[in-house]
Amino acid sequence: MQTKLLYLSDLKFNLDVWKRELKFHMAEMDEFEEKLEDIASRELGIEAMRPLGGYQNKIIREREVIGQLLQRIRRKRNIIESVDMAEDLDGRLRKEQGSLRDDMKTYIKLHYELKEEMMDYFLRWL
Repeated sequence: MQTKLLYLSDLKFNLDVWKRELKFHMAEMDEFEEKLEDIASRELGIEAMRPLGGYQNKIIREREVIGQLLQRIRRKRNIIESVDMAEDLDGRLRKEQGSLRDDMKTYIKLHYELKEEMMDYFLRWL
């Protein structure tokens, strides 16, 4: 039983870390959107404005993905919290969490690529 509690605690820890990271990224997207609005208000010309709409669309999409991942994390946490303590410890929960882990890895990679691209844009126009 003690082993199972530690196992479940480890899985919850991963979910909590991912949740905090996603919330941080959501706040970061809010800041990026404000900077895009700042650039738009400066009327810097077509060269600055051309990529702006694309970045706004990418922020919208990123928020959607963050929302979907947060929803999966909530569902996974509910599953962990309602697990039958008499059930054998067979790695099923960890295996099911693997898909979410892989999706988080992909999301984080894409997030930082977008962030780098947007930071280059901000450096040029702010």
